[in-house]
Amino acid sequence: MTFDELKEKAHALPLKPGVYIMQDAKNEVIYVGKAKALKNRVSQYFANLASHTEKTRAMVGQIDHFDVIVADSEFEALILENSLIKRHQPRYNILLKDDKGYPYIRLTVKEDYPKFSLANRPAEDGARYFGPYGSRGATQGIIDALRLALRLPSCHKKFPRDIGRERPCLNYHMGQCDGYCCPGVDQGRYREAMDQAVRLLEGKFQEVGEELQTEMARAAEELRFEKAAELRDRYRAIELLSKRQKVVAASLADTDVVGFHRGEATRSCFVVLHYVDGELAAKDWDLIDTPMEEDTSDVVSALVRQYYGSRGRLPGQILLPCELEDEAPLTRMLSEQAGCRVSLVTPQRGAKMDLIRLANKNAAEEVERWTSREERQNKLLELLGRMLDLEGAPRRMESYDISNQGADDIVASMVVYVDGKPLKRDYRQFKLKDMAGPDDYAAMEQVLTRRFQRYLDGDEKFAGRPDLLLIDGGENHARVAVRVLETLGLSIPVFGMVKDDRHRTRALVTPDGREIGIQGNQAVFSLIGQIQEETHRFAIEFHRQQQARRVRSSVLDQIPGVGEKRRAQLLKHFKSVKNIRAASREQLEGVVPKNTAKAVYDYFQTDGKARP
Repeated sequence: MTFDELKEKAHALPLKPGVYIMQDAKNEVIYVGKAKALKNRVSQYFANLASHTEKTRAMVGQIDHFDVIVADSEFEALILENSLIKRHQPRYNILLKDDKGYPYIRLTVKEDYPKFSLANRPAEDGARYFGPYGSRGATQGIIDALRLALRLPSCHKKFPRDIGRERPCLNYHMGQCDGYCCPGVDQGRYREAMDQAVRLLEGKFQEVGEELQTEMARAAEELRFEKAAELRDRYRAIELLSKRQKVVAASLADTDVVGFHRGEATRSCFVVLHYVDGELAAKDWDLIDTPMEEDTSDVVSALVRQYYGSRGRLPGQILLPCELEDEAPLTRMLSEQAGCRVSLVTPQRGAKMDLIRLANKNAAEEVERWTSREERQNKLLELLGRMLDLEGAPRRMESYDISNQGADDIVASMVVYVDGKPLKRDYRQFKLKDMAGPDDYAAMEQVLTRRFQRYLDGDEKFAGRPDLLLIDGGENHARVAVRVLETLGLSIPVFGMVKDDRHRTRALVTPDGREIGIQGNQAVFSLIGQIQEETHRFAIEFHRQQQARRVRSSVLDQIPGVGEKRRAQLLKHFKSVKNIRAASREQLEGVVPKNTAKAVYDYFQTDGKARP
């Protein structure tokens, strides 16, 4: 539709509440909004464009057509807008990065050696959940304090698999872990410590403390003074943990204070201060793209809806920095969600207004701190651009690496950095096709050809055009990239990443062999090294996945009657092909039908050669 047609359609809308859905020429939803009166709200987008922000003008310029859904009330429109934003994630709507606030502690109770971790919300996965707590930082602090108090492992080793594989780490020698990776350490000791941890999370501090005091007295009577001292230290640590958890733990926060600061540059900040029993327990904040809405009231309303929309536990009172036009339907929505009254209050003076000023100040400080980082990053990219004789700072950089072991599972990775930070949603992995054997140059040629041909074909997954290509390899790899680009009629700067003896990128090299040293500037050296390591990690990770998939499935796929469903059932039950091989026919029949069980049993009993 033309601009005039869009304007005419907007003026023909009814003066009723509802939701409008803006779409581009590819039918992608780019913005969802709600309105008390659809005609008035939607018409604003196509009138007096000069008064709009740059972001709003950019959005309007991409609108090809729009749809509306008329609702019976503003409340229904509010609920529908929330649902559509979650479903489509439109790029011009305000989108918080993830679900923050009120996290839980998750305990994997079904494992031989249970572990604690953070979770955004409880799930029906057989684990046990504690909380919710004030914030992710405070919750992680509780987990760390538990580990230290009870001398539980904080490493990434898996027990009992890794017992005795390596020497104990530094935490063991510092007395911060009981060394469960050492051979001979009783598993019951671990279970006892985890039982104490669970009771502490349940608030049974006095019970656990009395147990420790009894053990400490017994050890002293038996002249086991080292053990008594250890128990004394554990008791003191638990006392501190008790005081700490009382501050951050609350199943229902008393009051949340919302702050918002609209940055002058590209970022704004949304802050929530959690108060429990009148004391500040935690702070959550999120940097967001500066919203295109003109009215701060609309921005705060959208952020509050997103922040609290997916949580069942809400504070009894939320203090807001400004009055909201949709306060009544929003109050109703949050109260129905929580199952109790949730009050939205906009203070004008007094102690509550002081809390709002504090929240707004925190939001402004986060924007200022981020802006300083952004400025440093911009200068770094500008410096890199000058070092490489580019026309400007390389805002979007793509890096490529090949991973292979022989002719099987040859793969490649594409890693993307935008403004000096990884953009993981644009990462891509390639499985090489029709390769007779390992050939890095042929593999790189195939990968780059596939990537940029899809760019030229208009594939949305490869729509970004890089300002710089970084190839894991030397000048020959870079020459391959240039040849591919020239064949496709593209001109993009290409550099190879040359490594030193420690596998760190020491220099960049042009396709004609000219090296550009980067070790003289620590910031550039660190950035390029980080990109190279991330690209290599991503390639190796994909290669291992392919190998594991091939090893795991190849044997079972050769057995008649074992398809994808039966293979999944067998692997889920027996955990590995080795266990399937060792299973009796009766055990197999307990998982899959008798004819399939017979085929699997016969196959492995004849050393992988099925009987005639």
